[in-house]
Amino acid sequence: MKGRVSTYTVLLFFAFAGICQAATWETISQQANQLTSVKAEFVQEKHLKILVRPLISKGIFIFQSPGSLRWEYTSPVRSLMLMHNGRSKKYTQRGEDLVEEQGMSFESMQIVLQEITHWLNGRFTDNPVFDARLEGDRRIVFTPKDEAISKLINKIELNLSDQPSLMDSVIIHEGPGSFTKLTFNNAVINQQLEASLFTEK
Repeated sequence: MKGRVSTYTVLLFFAFAGICQAATWETISQQANQLTSVKAEFVQEKHLKILVRPLISKGIFIFQSPGSLRWEYTSPVRSLMLMHNGRSKKYTQRGEDLVEEQGMSFESMQIVLQEITHWLNGRFTDNPVFDARLEGDRRIVFTPKDEAISKLINKIELNLSDQPSLMDSVIIHEGPGSFTKLTFNNAVINQQLEASLFTEK
């Protein structure tokens, strides 16, 4: 009986140690550094005080390390944002075609998409724009340092998936009673991707 108790105690110790380790910046960043690419579906919920129900959008996102991103809304209205080699382009559906927007507006989603490329590279704490705080095992809260950004975003909550290096959801708090929630699913990681995914609509 004593042997069984001792074995159980040891197992509990290592389980607890593993949880503590998973909740460190170093471990989370190391897991993210193993990610070379990801393709996933997302659902976006836009909550506003004036709305009885949230506005729902769906789409796909594709990421290639270190900083290429394709963020595409497929419904209810198609639009597309591409990031590659430090350049960004945004397309909006007009009629049956996607038309490039000239002079991208300074929007909260634009900021968040740039942050997503940092997170997927394991860069959580070295960002001059946001302070990062680790809460529990899988939750990270970002608060803006810049006053101009804080007028658009109060804070961002990032909930990590139980699958290493992936996101489960992101909640962007934009003001009293106003927030946007992104939920990710059906992720496929570390596949070889064509560069044209990040340069062509």
